[in-house]
Amino acid sequence: MTSHRNHKVFLFSAALFVVGIGLAACSEGGTSSSDTTQLASSSDATQPASSSDTTQPAAVAEPKVVLPKELPTKLVITDISPGTGNAAVAGDTLAVFYVGVLSADGTRFDGNFGADLFSFTLGKGNVIKGWDAGLVGIKVGGRRQLDIPSDLAYGEQGSGDVIKPNSALSFIVEASAIIPASKPEDAPKVTIVGASARTDLKSDDLIKGTGATVAVGQKVAAQIVVFRGDTGAELTNSWPTLNPITLTLIEGKIMPGLLKGIPGMKVGGRRQLTIPFVDVFGDAGNKDLGLPEKTDLVVIIDAVAIL
Repeated sequence: MTSHRNHKVFLFSAALFVVGIGLAACSEGGTSSSDTTQLASSSDATQPASSSDTTQPAAVAEPKVVLPKELPTKLVITDISPGTGNAAVAGDTLAVFYVGVLSADGTRFDGNFGADLFSFTLGKGNVIKGWDAGLVGIKVGGRRQLDIPSDLAYGEQGSGDVIKPNSALSFIVEASAIIPASKPEDAPKVTIVGASARTDLKSDDLIKGTGATVAVGQKVAAQIVVFRGDTGAELTNSWPTLNPITLTLIEGKIMPGLLKGIPGMKVGGRRQLTIPFVDVFGDAGNKDLGLPEKTDLVVIIDAVAIL
């Protein structure tokens, strides 16, 4: 069904740690490995289709849109629930639930409450103008109704069979997560000194962070830089795209070393993990990544947000 998702959009992407089919990179339909443990990379997502990396564990009931008394001729923003934390600004990535109806008669044309979150970058033209303007300032947990005139929706063209030309649209949008835009100057500037293989995980907090504490069972948006433990050579880095990746902190969906090392971080924090090879790729290493056999990994991880 055609919806407000009028452009190919960004979903969390970059290098992801993958175990079997447990954690898929956020590309169209996801990518996975059925028989090997690997560190996979994906380019930016090309479709606003659902992603297993932004799935809400518990279903959220779809709210009823209260139709405006008159068709909107300008954007009308109504906050239903205020939410908490920092307000969304242009450049942030929002993960949202929504339902959309025709303002004239309430005909529902799209929605994802009870299904997978929809993610997009605010203010980049990934969505209709009424969303780019109307969701500035929303906070996590906030629920907002947008009554959008046709010129800020699909205008004279309409969209699909339901949204006719010059149709005003009404949405309820709930922000489940707001991922702040990363800045190039915030990337870590570290030099890793090569060392012999370790038998235990080493964890050092480079920046403590002041946000919520990351826990096992959660999904966290993060920036990572990965190095060889023996030489300190960089292997992969998510910072150049400025797009955080999504890590699922559940056994079988992430490398054991990361599952052990990430919980306890606070959002806004940066942690350096030196992970024994047995908790990464084991004896075999990873040729595609350029990691020899029996070689540790050093990972610099920034916790951007909890999803």
